[in-house]
Amino acid sequence: MKVHNVEMVISAVRPDQYPEDGLPEFALAGRSNVGKSSFINRMIGRKALARISSKPGKTQTLNFYKIEEQLFFVDVPGYGYAKVSKSEREAWGKMIERYLTGRHELKAVVQIIDLRHPPTADDRMMYDFLKHYNIPCIIIATKADKIPKGKWDKHKKIVKETLDMEKGDPLIVFSSETGLGFEEAWRIIESKM
Repeated sequence: MKVHNVEMVISAVRPDQYPEDGLPEFALAGRSNVGKSSFINRMIGRKALARISSKPGKTQTLNFYKIEEQLFFVDVPGYGYAKVSKSEREAWGKMIERYLTGRHELKAVVQIIDLRHPPTADDRMMYDFLKHYNIPCIIIATKADKIPKGKWDKHKKIVKETLDMEKGDPLIVFSSETGLGFEEAWRIIESKM
């Protein structure tokens, strides 16, 4: 998809704040600091629409980005970040769960993980949650530029085994730096619209 028009429509915390356009939505989930903002910015061809923070745990709302009047990317708070209070984490958890399990427009969750490291317990929990609720998912293994190409297959195998991935779920090796995986990611997202 060629992206010319993108707007950040709303930062929502409750269903009554969600957009009512009826456009397909793709939630972006991942550990804090895994490169979600960089992924969004690469996919929409912007330098800094999604703010990249040196402080993990910065996204505390559901941020709806309308793309080409055709779909939304919904950036959800990063999981697995310890420096917020337990009650705050629980509130985020409820907000995210309510969105993921109750939103008719949600077509898939794009789960972003770091290709360099085995998926964490939080990554596994998120994947299991999506499987439990039958929510389609696309796994993006980012930061591929940080490891030699010859090791990608080994790292992909670790990701698949650690998450216990189902056969039909796409796993895309991605780099926000180089654009690797960009076209494949768009192709799969568009196929789910």
